[in-house]
Amino acid sequence: MNHAIQGVHCAVATPIAADGNPEFGLLIAHCRALLAEGCHGLAPLGTTGEANSLGNGTRKALVEAIIDGGIPAEVLVPGTSTPAIADTIDLTRHAVETGAKGTVVLPPFYYKNPGDEGLYRYYSRVIEGVGDDRLRVVLYHIPQMSQVPISHGLIERLLAAYPGIVCGIKDSSGDIDNMVAMCERFPNLGVLAGADPLMLPVLQAGGAGCITATSNLRADALRVVWDNWRPPEKAVAVEAAQDRVNAWRSLAASYAQIPTTKSMIARIRGDETWVNVLPPHVELTTAERQTVWDQMADLDG
Repeated sequence: MNHAIQGVHCAVATPIAADGNPEFGLLIAHCRALLAEGCHGLAPLGTTGEANSLGNGTRKALVEAIIDGGIPAEVLVPGTSTPAIADTIDLTRHAVETGAKGTVVLPPFYYKNPGDEGLYRYYSRVIEGVGDDRLRVVLYHIPQMSQVPISHGLIERLLAAYPGIVCGIKDSSGDIDNMVAMCERFPNLGVLAGADPLMLPVLQAGGAGCITATSNLRADALRVVWDNWRPPEKAVAVEAAQDRVNAWRSLAASYAQIPTTKSMIARIRGDETWVNVLPPHVELTTAERQTVWDQMADLDG
């Protein structure tokens, strides 16, 4: 089944200059490279993109800079969520007006245990506040970070109230059983794996693809999986590509994932500006970074 948002999407990391602001030139170059390496779409301003350490004005400027840099708006699925309804409406409306093909929206993540009624009211106010039929919302289920899970009951209610607008979910829980269950229960919902090793089983269950951090590093291998997962004669190539993805993801998780991923991008793109992170993240030490780079060389060997 075709979904409104499907394929290999990169949870794009944000390069940070010495003054703490995004380095738009590096970001645009990285986005171009990701598309050339096989990404169908780009999801900036998510967890990997350190969005919740950036202000609304900076977040909007970042989306505009990507588009002004020649990246088609229709490949973008930016994160637009904050705990404040008004701010989320502002960011989401801006994404729609730029022509982005969708937005990734976390539940409000400060107050814990709000219940499905509270979450339904939040998403309803955002959707109705934007008030645009072009809006496409990808729900974002990452309970290990947000501590606010998205239940199947909430999904069912939102799909009934906003058909076509609520079009997908990024599941970064790592729970493949939950992803398969969503594929089975909600065939019109584009289920996107947030963990690279799980894109293949999600596709096999009827899902829509992925939005992942390791796409910053190995979009090429993920695209091989996407392009070839169906034909039995391609099984060996798919397995090899998946093994490559898994190895790079494991390395990215060898220290804190965001600083490690950005150190790996620095090596791939040839610019150490990429090692910078925003608080509360802390960059890898020189020794840690060299260890990661040495292991990258081994993987490439």
